[in-house]
Amino acid sequence: MKHAQAAAEFIADPERAHWHDQALWFVRAKRDKAAQAVPEWEQLRQVASQIKAHTMGQLADYLEQFDARASALGVVVHWARDAGEHNRIVLQILQQHQVRHVVKSKSMLTEECGLNGHLEQHGIEVVDTDLGERIVQLRGEHPSHIVLPAIHIKKAEVGELFHQRLGTDAGATDPKYLTEAARQHLRQEFLRADAGITGVNFAIAETGGFVVCTNEGNADLTASLPKLHIACMGIEKLIPRARDLGVFLRLLARSATGQPITSYSSHFHGPQPGGELHLVLVDNKRSEILASSDFGRALHCIRCGACLNTCPVYRRSGGHSYGATIAGPIGSTLNPSHDPGAYPTLPYACSLCGSCSEVCPVKIDLDHQLFTWRDRLVRQGLVPWWKRVSMRALGLVLRSPNIYRLTGWLTRNVGRHLPRWLLYNRLNVWGRQREIPPLPKKTFAELYAERGPVASRGTQSQGEGSQLDEGRRLGESGAGEADRENRDVQ
Repeated sequence: MKHAQAAAEFIADPERAHWHDQALWFVRAKRDKAAQAVPEWEQLRQVASQIKAHTMGQLADYLEQFDARASALGVVVHWARDAGEHNRIVLQILQQHQVRHVVKSKSMLTEECGLNGHLEQHGIEVVDTDLGERIVQLRGEHPSHIVLPAIHIKKAEVGELFHQRLGTDAGATDPKYLTEAARQHLRQEFLRADAGITGVNFAIAETGGFVVCTNEGNADLTASLPKLHIACMGIEKLIPRARDLGVFLRLLARSATGQPITSYSSHFHGPQPGGELHLVLVDNKRSEILASSDFGRALHCIRCGACLNTCPVYRRSGGHSYGATIAGPIGSTLNPSHDPGAYPTLPYACSLCGSCSEVCPVKIDLDHQLFTWRDRLVRQGLVPWWKRVSMRALGLVLRSPNIYRLTGWLTRNVGRHLPRWLLYNRLNVWGRQREIPPLPKKTFAELYAERGPVASRGTQSQGEGSQLDEGRRLGESGAGEADRENRDVQ
């Protein structure tokens, strides 16, 4: 289903759509406060971007180093070319240990690979232990958000779900009561698990260790109670050194939920005594994306979800409308990179406002990538003919000053007198939820000619000049610090 059609189903419930929008904007506002509380925030973003660029530029070398260091710690490292091979490797490990019950911490990679369904087809029960993931799993759904998988579900719906599946009181909506019921339910699942599966937030080439970040501690129980721990990791999660980790930990939680840091940042350096630790490194077309000069920077993503929280399209259309594991601006870039024919509408689920790039903690130019994808999709013939025709017509108007002025004159002087039904009908999909703003009586050029420039450009005061000079010095100093940090990485 195309994004616009799926979004229409979500928007059909205006109360839910409005609530979803406000809930995510609340998280975005928390992110802004957390960022403003860190004076060196922009320098952290710049350094993180440089570290990621450096790592991706030497990814093969760092992966070999990580493999060697992890193996020396007793980790069994596996390499998977694609999702199918990843699933086969995990299944083989579980079957060798005669596992029948698995607990799993939240992992977007295993969602991407469809691991749950694959294991269940072979008689292995999988229980997601992140509260949001467990809720959507009980509902038979996929996560709608990278960090907040059940953000689209109201607490009354959770209460009804838990009443049916966990035996809680009918009509209960108190979050503390429902959370405690989920805790008791999941505790029993942890105790009877034969194996645990986690994702990986960061892996350090220098040490061979990796880090899993959670707020519920479910990854710790998943990895420590069963003797068999399988960690699944996309190859882009690598960073060079242990000292680099602090940069990303300071950025991750603040960008995701507005917290200073996640409640649990768990470090793993080898298996627990008497246990086994397997690590599956997954490519799944990441190498192809990395080779792209246009879209390779998308692999810098640390999966904080900040771009989703700020995106006006995602907030109003819901995550399931994207039809993919990763939604929002980053998903609209990554998913066509995996299969442009399957996701040709996602780059158009964007207003090109640039807010996603502004909040990205590693400074991915998402709006530029989405704009580039539109051009790429047109060249590949994956855009409907009517959209190509309308864009060519608009291009003709914008290329010709005379046609542009004539169109503006007709709109202002004739368009305002047209009957409403000519503007708001089934053919005008934009008018279904929007009102065209009042048409101005005069153009900007006419107003500018009447009023003239507000102030001369050459009248800058001495005080203003001093402030600008000081700003330049501070900017140069910050850039210098970032450059020195990047040289340390290299």
